[in-house]
Amino acid sequence: MKRASIILAAAFVLLFSVAAPVSQALAAGQFFRFLYPSFGGTWAAPWIAKEAGYFAAEGLEIELVRVGGSTRIVAAMLGGSAPMIHAGASAALAATAAGSDTVLIAAASNVSSFHVMARPEIRQPSDLRGKTAGISAFGSSSDFVVRLALKKFGLEPGRDVAIIPMGGQPEGFAALQAGSVHLLGMTFPLYLSAARLGFKELIKVSDLGFEDVTGGVITTRSFIARERDTALRFMKAFIRGVHRYKTDREFSKRVFAKYGKITDQDLLEGTWREYAPVLQRVPRPSVKGLQFLIETQFKDKGPLPKPESFVDNSLIDQLEKSGFIDSVYRQ
Repeated sequence: MKRASIILAAAFVLLFSVAAPVSQALAAGQFFRFLYPSFGGTWAAPWIAKEAGYFAAEGLEIELVRVGGSTRIVAAMLGGSAPMIHAGASAALAATAAGSDTVLIAAASNVSSFHVMARPEIRQPSDLRGKTAGISAFGSSSDFVVRLALKKFGLEPGRDVAIIPMGGQPEGFAALQAGSVHLLGMTFPLYLSAARLGFKELIKVSDLGFEDVTGGVITTRSFIARERDTALRFMKAFIRGVHRYKTDREFSKRVFAKYGKITDQDLLEGTWREYAPVLQRVPRPSVKGLQFLIETQFKDKGPLPKPESFVDNSLIDQLEKSGFIDSVYRQ
């Protein structure tokens, strides 16, 4: 983990130093790309907001683009590819710690969406010794979850179990099926597909009892300073998307089907049931969740940074105090 952290820090510092101004990603008419890591339900609120016309209602034209792995997405943002992104909090924290002005501005949930799945021949965690675990990228949420699970099993990541970046969850699932990896952190709907095929759930991460920062919305402090109104309008549409996600099951399932190219109704229903109940009405990143990530991610570094150094709650605070969020949920 220490070696991976050094590599990540160097990459983030380099990207931060050469990144084009992210405002260049904005064209006339408030068009910009918004990147997300996978077709899992964690990342569906912007899909729903787009399909329901909420971005358009705010004068925004958003192109949603999947890029496998939260670490890659944060790097792409710092390189100028997109001014705002969906990504795992672990990658955002690593980028901020490396010297960038990356900042979390929202989180869809404070409940981890990951299930740690193993091949059928792994009958008990000790069987993983000498085997291989797949992650999307070093420093990603899946990397964090897999390392957490291995330590819970008394195994040392990298020494007892090799860790290999796969590029994304779909690619990791293909490798799990092929036997190239033996362990993988998965979310709906791919988690349910894996369970159906006989893969074994070793841990449901939410059962470990810690708050998480799930479905993070991430940008840079410089973008907020330059384009605060744009960021605020994006968050208005996002909050409306979360509300629609929570309250309109059939519409949400149609959106899942479109973006995930899913026709299986059980997968669609399972995805909605997994995520809708735990979405936050006020999507503020959990301080407890951030503290847990900091203590785990930076435990060999002291003094530990404060959660507040990674977050800007001002947009969510403004929307809550203005009554906007209440007005959405009164509809």
